Amino acid sequence: MNLHEYQAKALFQHYQIPVPKGQVIDSLNDLDEALKAIGSDAWVVKAQIHAGARGKAGGVQLVSSVEQAHEVAKTLLGSSLETLQTAGKALPINCLLIEETLAIYQEFYLSLLVDRATKKYTFIISAAGGMDIELVAEASPEKILTVSIDPVVGLMAYQCREVAFALGLTGEAFKQLATIMQGLYRLALAKDVALLEINPLVLTEQNELIALDAKINIDSNALYRQPDLVAMRDISQEDEREAKAADHQLNYIALDGNIGCMVNGAGLAMATMDLIKLNGGEPANFLDVGGGATPERVAEAFKLILSSKEVKSILVNIFGGIVRCDLIAEGIIQAVQDVGLTIPVVVRLEGTNVELGRQALANSGLSIITADGLAQAAEKVVAVARENQA
Repeated sequence: MNLHEYQAKALFQHYQIPVPKGQVIDSLNDLDEALKAIGSDAWVVKAQIHAGARGKAGGVQLVSSVEQAHEVAKTLLGSSLETLQTAGKALPINCLLIEETLAIYQEFYLSLLVDRATKKYTFIISAAGGMDIELVAEASPEKILTVSIDPVVGLMAYQCREVAFALGLTGEAFKQLATIMQGLYRLALAKDVALLEINPLVLTEQNELIALDAKINIDSNALYRQPDLVAMRDISQEDEREAKAADHQLNYIALDGNIGCMVNGAGLAMATMDLIKLNGGEPANFLDVGGGATPERVAEAFKLILSSKEVKSILVNIFGGIVRCDLIAEGIIQAVQDVGLTIPVVVRLEGTNVELGRQALANSGLSIITADGLAQAAEKVVAVARENQA
């Protein structure tokens, strides 16, 4: 789960990580009061969406007068913004973060993430702040420093000093970096954070470090123990179908094809999509109903698949291990009847009570196409999709 910049900075402040003075507004009526509270001669107006590269898309603008601030805020607030990171989708701008301007001397990059290779929290640091870290890694990998944290002893003071020396910090900024890094590490542990990113972390002309930007991604699997963070969730920034799927404990990702997929197990779902592609078809979605699929969840899965008008056929691929095939078959029949499907459905069942499941489908009186194996199921679903499309 992603947080907005203003939400991330509120958490930063709680952990003694300095941020610019700022105010959040969701109405133009609050703008004058916000500008007055900040008390600066110029301001930065930032669109709040769950995506980076906002500045390149016009979502972050410097204004030097109240009139200009009103003009920019009126243009941004209530509109939508598409950036390089939104995959062709424009996200709604429901609020703006207004911040003071700073006299910037130097920019750095600082992030903390879960490193799957080392199985540890790892800091990534670079003196090339303000740039996409991927571009820095490609063009100048020597400018990137990584620091892995032993979970037994935690972040050590000498590690912070090594980073400060590498960045060329002195005086108050040298000591301040340790406070920032320790704060980020404590925040990550306390809030089940998968990624923290500050780009840029700026050094001001007064030799102070300030987090000019803030990005936080929370481990969605840990949200059950983070109710305060769940309350910060902005569903308007998410795909409506994916958000609805999460409410029903379904793993759903929308794609661009015309063959709906409903599978139990992420690995089996990927294999199913591969076989559809191999037979010349295009999957319309990734959908994992999980090992404990119930008739109700199967029905919701069908509804999600059918929410795309492009879907011309559906492949149901279930391996009955935890759940018996006959129960899955009953769920499929109930779902087809409840939803009122008018497009072809191909079903492949394997596992416990598979014969009972196939018999139930055969006796249902519904136009459900059965397949003996995954390869045959993929061939059939691609063929009926083409016929339906024609």
